[in-house]
Amino acid sequence: MSSKYAFTKSLREIRFLFCQTSEHSAATRSFLTRAYPTMKKNNPATLIMLREAAGTAPKVYARYEFGQEKSQSLEGLSDKQIEDTVSTLVKTGA
Repeated sequence: MSSKYAFTKSLREIRFLFCQTSEHSAATRSFLTRAYPTMKKNNPATLIMLREAAGTAPKVYARYEFGQEKSQSLEGLSDKQIEDTVSTLVKTGA
């Protein structure tokens, strides 16, 4: 799993938004519980922010150099699909 989270050098921040209790955010919470320690260990200088708010649909944002940003909805995705989505965002750059 560690090579999946070797972030591109242009990535400045990755931000996860999700609900702390709703069922539609359950896979996102599961993914973060499992993957966050590995992501942070392999990328200690990159900001990884977790934002919880009641009723928020799960979404991930990746901010790159020069203020460029990409986002992807995580709603309805399985843990594996979330992993694939995040892996693509952190490797591709803007």
